[in-house]
Amino acid sequence: MTRLIFVRHGESQVTVKRVVGGPRSCVGLSDLGRRQSERLRDRWATHPEMDADAVFASHYPRARETAQIVLPALGHSEILEEAGLGEHDPGPICDGLTYDEFERRFGDPDWENDPHGETFPGGESIAAFQLRVGDAVRGLLDRYPGGRIVVFCHGGVIDTVLRQSLRTSGTGIFEVWTKNTSITEVELVKPGRWRLIRYNDAAHLAGLPASTNAH
Repeated sequence: MTRLIFVRHGESQVTVKRVVGGPRSCVGLSDLGRRQSERLRDRWATHPEMDADAVFASHYPRARETAQIVLPALGHSEILEEAGLGEHDPGPICDGLTYDEFERRFGDPDWENDPHGETFPGGESIAAFQLRVGDAVRGLLDRYPGGRIVVFCHGGVIDTVLRQSLRTSGTGIFEVWTKNTSITEVELVKPGRWRLIRYNDAAHLAGLPASTNAH
């Protein structure tokens, strides 16, 4: 049985600055994001939870920086990059806009109904994003049958993995709020059947502020 362990990146600078943070504008973690990542590293260094066959990260700086901080606790020296596990790409028009500017120019897009609709003008549709993530996950399964794979990625990616593995709607139905550096783990029991092992495990964040902007 193949097990995938997803870690959402630590708090990012674009989140603190309230910017639409696609691959063009992402500049890595905030100070709190690095502390969150160090907490996870120390947790796994003190209490190892798995023998990872490989460690992956998306191409976004915030995911790669999180992986680099945690990597020593996983006993690996290499982070493999998988762009297919990057966050929903807002495209060049919207990437880097402040939230206020995005809302002023484009209003409040409909995230709940038509996955093929335009939520980010010039960017990826929800359907295209979810297809990309599904293809990337399939690639991991094909490369590491029966393996244990740690993936440093994004909240939208984890949302998509949950929707696809639980065979629910691509939009709407439920809402999840995946915490920074939390652990989500799924296991392929047999073709077409997944087991959710845990979601949003962030016990290592106890005592830290919820966000930089909450100070």
